Amino acid sequence: MMDYDIELWDRVMQVNVRGTWLVSQAAVPLLAQHAHSKIVNVASDTALWGAPRLLAYVASKGAVIAMTRSMARELGEQGICVNAIAPGLTCVEATEYVPRERHQLYEKGRALPGAQHPADVNGSVLYLLSPLANFVTGQLLPVNGGFIFN
Repeated sequence: MMDYDIELWDRVMQVNVRGTWLVSQAAVPLLAQHAHSKIVNVASDTALWGAPRLLAYVASKGAVIAMTRSMARELGEQGICVNAIAPGLTCVEATEYVPRERHQLYEKGRALPGAQHPADVNGSVLYLLSPLANFVTGQLLPVNGGFIFN
C-alpha cells in the first residue's frame, strides 16, 4: 500500500469504476424502452475479503458493488434491474500473471475445491438476465465456489 503507484491507481479506477458507469449510462436510454431490462455489473470477490497487494483493484470492485446498489434504486423507476456478480479468481488469460500461490489459496479454500473457469460464471449471469430475475435488483451474487460466503 505504501509504495502504490498513483498512475496505476488512476488507471484501474478509470477502467473499473468510470468504465462501468459510462457503459451503463450509454445503455440506459435503450434499456428504458423495454420492460424488464437488466444490467449485470462485474465486481470481484476480492472486494469481499480485502485481498492484499491489490488495493486499487479491491477498492474499484467495492465501488462497483456500491454503484450497483445506487443504480438499482435510481433505475428501478424505469423498470431496469441492476445486479452484480463477484467472481472469484478465474482461469483466463488475464489472470495468468497471478502467482501460483494465490491460485492455490482459492483452489484449496473453496467449499467446492478446484479451479474456477469462465463456464462456472456464465450461468449466474444468464440467471440475472433472465425473466426468473425480473424482481431481483440491487443484489451481489458471489460466484466463487464458496471461497467467500455473502
